[in-house]
Amino acid sequence: MDLDTSFLYSSLPLFFLLLTFILIRRSLQVRNNLPPSPPSLPIIGHLHLLKKPLHRSFQSLSAKYGPVMTLRLGSKLAVVISSSAVVEECFTKNDVVLANRPCFLIGKYIGYNYTTMIVAPYGDHWRNLHRIGAIEIFSSSRINKFVDIRKDEVKGLVRKLLHNSIDRFSKVEIQSAMSELTFNISMRMAAGKRYCGKDVTNEEEAKRFRELIKELVAIGGVSNPGDFLPILNWIPNGFERQLVQLGKKVDAFLQGLIDDHRRKKEEGRNTMIDHLFSLQESEPDNYNDQIIKGFIMVLLTAGSDTSAVTMEWALSHLLNNPQVLKKAKDEIDSQIGQEQLVKESDISKLPYLQRIISETLRLNPAAPMLVPHYAANDCTICGYNVPCDTIVLVNAWAIHRDSNEWEDPISFEPERYQKSEAMEVHKLLPFGVGRRACSRSAMAHRVMALTLATLIQCFDLEKVREEGIDTKERVVYLYVLA
Repeated sequence: MDLDTSFLYSSLPLFFLLLTFILIRRSLQVRNNLPPSPPSLPIIGHLHLLKKPLHRSFQSLSAKYGPVMTLRLGSKLAVVISSSAVVEECFTKNDVVLANRPCFLIGKYIGYNYTTMIVAPYGDHWRNLHRIGAIEIFSSSRINKFVDIRKDEVKGLVRKLLHNSIDRFSKVEIQSAMSELTFNISMRMAAGKRYCGKDVTNEEEAKRFRELIKELVAIGGVSNPGDFLPILNWIPNGFERQLVQLGKKVDAFLQGLIDDHRRKKEEGRNTMIDHLFSLQESEPDNYNDQIIKGFIMVLLTAGSDTSAVTMEWALSHLLNNPQVLKKAKDEIDSQIGQEQLVKESDISKLPYLQRIISETLRLNPAAPMLVPHYAANDCTICGYNVPCDTIVLVNAWAIHRDSNEWEDPISFEPERYQKSEAMEVHKLLPFGVGRRACSRSAMAHRVMALTLATLIQCFDLEKVREEGIDTKERVVYLYVLA
């Protein structure tokens, strides 16, 4: 008998034991007043119903089973929320209970064993990280110290577009341009280095960084079946090995940045690493190297690509709605003029531009399904019982397109925010909600507003094709005219 056959036969008793346990647990939970649920299959539960993109699958299921529904994802119980009223109840009444994160395998190997701000469980360690982030990294005063970096990178983008203009119009693939911009801003803030486009600080380092980001983005979009069917983790597979290798590469790269700063102490240098080093001297436990590496990774991965994607969407919508683009340009001309470039301090004078960003985030949130929450204790949602250890998923994409909440929800209408300046936080939630809401939202808004305002001010923008841009596509091409 070969090894594979022997393994299969030895696993059968455990397999049937697991199946029995799941069926018994399911029958008990049915009697415990769970939210409505579609019919499920043995072992896999509802995994077979989930198609990409997930937010559309969940929206279709919610249309049939209601704004609060239960799904059995293998061995995991999940509750999916698709209503702003339910979100408000969850993150007022149950905010502390739902402040945890599920422990997926990626958080173990890429998130320093669940210790970074995004994946850490709710408790003293997370509260310490949150305090550091709110005061020392993402506060307005700290963000203000990097205003020159953002201005310089946006001006560099304008120069690049001008340089590439051969004829009256120049064709631009905006995805790479936005990604280079946001990663350079984040990298310069973190470590004072440019790794994308021209004038990179170190070509070899830059290449490593770009390859690393590509791997992180790729693996971040992959679901690990073993997270939902633990029996699969007993079978050797390449996913966990890939995570282990990537985690080592990420750690080596980030540690290299820290060691480089430690070796080359420069008077007056303004980077996040330098600032955290100064705090490390007085509080070594709260600012050890691993915590610093975790913050750099969050800044680079969670704060860069999301802003770039949102700006792509914003430009797509502007090109598909020329009347909106004209109003934005008229506002900039009247408030700023053409004699000087838009500055960050001018953004408060451009309310229509800010509404454009809000409407883009409504229709195309960078994270259509918010980062999952996890019930630390039993709780109730809308009168239904939600057991401890349940994953709670919020479908922001569906909430943002709910016709009960939004008039003509599919249309791109920045004017809708004029009617209600005080937008309910549970109705528009692209950056999450509750204690675990994204702390990087203020910085993201600054980057997006300055970049879009500058592009609208400096260039005439037109679509490459006559027909409208397919807003299901991510890659956007447009013509720019200086």
